Amino acid sequence: MANNFESNITRPLAKVFLEKFDSERVLTKNIDTQLLQGRFDPSTGETVDFKRPTDYKSIRTAAGDISGETKDDIITGKASGTVQNYFTVFVDFKEANEALKMDQLDQLLAPMATRIKTDLELDFAGFMMANSGLKSGTAGTAVTTWDHVAAAGALMQSSGVPMDAPWCAAVNPFVQIALASDQRSLGGETGESGANKQATISNNFAGMNVKSCTTLASFTTGTGADRTGAVNGAPTATYLGAKDTMTQSITVDAFQANLVVSAGETVTVTAASGAINRFNLSTRQAIIGAAGAPVLWTGTVTETVTLNGSGAGTLVVTGPAIFEASGQYNTVSQAIADNDVIALGGAATTLIQPNLAWHRQAFSMGSVPIEKLYSTDTVATTEDGLQFRISKGVGFEQNVQKIRIDFRPAYGVMNPFFATQFFG
Repeated sequence: MANNFESNITRPLAKVFLEKFDSERVLTKNIDTQLLQGRFDPSTGETVDFKRPTDYKSIRTAAGDISGETKDDIITGKASGTVQNYFTVFVDFKEANEALKMDQLDQLLAPMATRIKTDLELDFAGFMMANSGLKSGTAGTAVTTWDHVAAAGALMQSSGVPMDAPWCAAVNPFVQIALASDQRSLGGETGESGANKQATISNNFAGMNVKSCTTLASFTTGTGADRTGAVNGAPTATYLGAKDTMTQSITVDAFQANLVVSAGETVTVTAASGAINRFNLSTRQAIIGAAGAPVLWTGTVTETVTLNGSGAGTLVVTGPAIFEASGQYNTVSQAIADNDVIALGGAATTLIQPNLAWHRQAFSMGSVPIEKLYSTDTVATTEDGLQFRISKGVGFEQNVQKIRIDFRPAYGVMNPFFATQFFG
């Protein structure tokens, strides 16, 4: 029997589309990705949960008698992945069928694969930016030397980010101009292919694979000169309060009236009793920076908020400032307190595009299996678990046939302390 292209057209389309999509990826090639088969159903709603590891503190005694000591708290947290909207491209069936028969699928599908890849990575870059718990450099200041890149790597290492897998750094393509005159270990074999390989500037600098990226996200700081306010009431500083979201809500006032604080902006806090310093999450000791002084804690705003006419509101920040008597999960040298001074990074009314550096386990993207339509469907999955549905169907009301390609991801933050925004 002769081949029937009308019935199996989605299979060759799937094969070519997957190859084109996979070869175009950069950011999503360097995070944890997986197919969330069986993880989502009506009972889970729009989220899926991943368990966070617990931590402990050791006790030192002269004779080994621990009967009078306080035992560790076993607190199990969870990281939740949130299902996103569909990413869809579609084309008339006639065009796809003709392309198949004329052996021109590459020309038809390459722009479709590029469009989904670009929109997906731009969207996910915004998620990464707003959920990176560390900050290196001065917000809004351009990276101009390899020292600035190395500072991001040093902060991650000093914060206790494990070196069990290569870290990745993504910079604006124009950063390459500044770095070109100061070459250190540029290029080299990466074992990668496609756009991910072409984007590589250095495959091992300060423990990171440094790549240029056109899909980094940006934010615009709000209008108004008064970007310093006060903490209004001490925020919850316990691990129990932060364990599931790894965020912290800080109520503030005394900022510029009606100030818009964008997702991705960073905050610092100055306490009346002294600086709030960042801890290494392995040693639970203060991090000492290049100048010999402790590194101050910063938080990253995860959700855009407009403060009221009195400059008051609530900022939700990631990379929470945790401080408890046990010290088991402390991330800072002291808790944020009522009336502490809180300041936003960067100048007012400024477009800021942070560079990003992260451990592979900082973020996760899950691919949500999509139900089949009453059509000819083919499901295609990349090697790292991202799944697409390619469908041929009919619009009865419109009297047309279409080919559509769908992808539905879920985004998750595994550990915000494994990622940093960095500047010059």
